Amino acid sequence: MTTIIPTTTSTPTSTPTSTPATVHTILRADGFSCPSCVAKIEKQIGRLAGVSAVTVFFATARIEIDHDPAVVSTDALIAAVGKAGYTARLAAF
Repeated sequence: MTTIIPTTTSTPTSTPTSTPATVHTILRADGFSCPSCVAKIEKQIGRLAGVSAVTVFFATARIEIDHDPAVVSTDALIAAVGKAGYTARLAAF
C-alpha cells in the first residue's frame, strides 16, 4: 500500500523593485566651436551618477539628458557642462 502525502509548494513572493524615475532634460549650450565639443560635454555629463543617457547635437547646441532627478539635479548637469568649458541653460523647448 502506498501512502500519498500532499505537499504544498510555495512560490516566493517577489517584492516590487522600485525603478528610478527618469526624466528627460534638454539644455542649450553656448560656446560650441567644433564637433569635438560634443565628446567633451558627453563625457562630463555621462560621468555623473544617475545619468542614463546623454546626446549632444552640435548643429543646434542642444543637449538631451535622461537622468534620475533624485540622484543628479539639473543644476549639477549645468555645472558638468561648465566643467567641460561651456555654459548651458535649460531649454525653453
